[in-house]
Amino acid sequence: MKTTRRGLTAALVLSLPLALGACGSSDSGSSSGTPSAAASAAGGSSSGGSSSAGSSSTMGGMGSGSSSSGMSGMSHSGMSHDMGGAAAPFGSGCAAVPRSGKGSFSGMAQDPVATAASNNPALSTLVTAVKKAGLVDTLNNAKDITVLAPTNDAFAKVPKATMDKAMGDPKGLLTTVLTGHVIPGKLSPEQLAGTHKTLSGSMVKITGSGQSFTADGTAKVVCGNVPTANATVYIIDSVLLPKG
Repeated sequence: MKTTRRGLTAALVLSLPLALGACGSSDSGSSSGTPSAAASAAGGSSSGGSSSAGSSSTMGGMGSGSSSSGMSGMSHSGMSHDMGGAAAPFGSGCAAVPRSGKGSFSGMAQDPVATAASNNPALSTLVTAVKKAGLVDTLNNAKDITVLAPTNDAFAKVPKATMDKAMGDPKGLLTTVLTGHVIPGKLSPEQLAGTHKTLSGSMVKITGSGQSFTADGTAKVVCGNVPTANATVYIIDSVLLPKG
């Protein structure tokens, strides 16, 4: 019996460390495996979150940059205003165009030409004349036209007697003068130079190139290539009066 008990005791003494070692190894593997998996998952999540945040941040930055750049392009810069890749408005007179709102370049691009002009304070005299002649719907409903738009200062240079005569004959002389500033088709700066027939039936000769143009030898383009929904506008510093 003593021999048997000693044998059992020895067996237990030998087997206990082995069992504890196995247990410790299993616990250690399980313990290290779990944090490792958690860390991996957390790392993946963190990485995903970082990627998402980075993407969001980048898109936000791009959006902000694009908006800013777009507005700059529409407001007195030489950058594209995103109108089919066309060049931005040009000329020293563009500084008088509002930088925001319905009368800005981006605002005018959304409306037909008579409505767009009515939102631009530099063209208020022209708009008054257009309304007087009953041409608002004619211009707004026209498809693809080019308008040589005299500024308020341009109208101020017209002799008072001539201006009074025109305003006193809205369906005759005034209509003739105003439609003599409208050319069928949207003309880009590259197409502007040349002799063009106007809606009044008169001919207007435009000379120049690049960003420097003159109509009939007297009216300089001070702000060119302004887009509206149905027209391209070239703002000029003199009124084109009928010849003769």
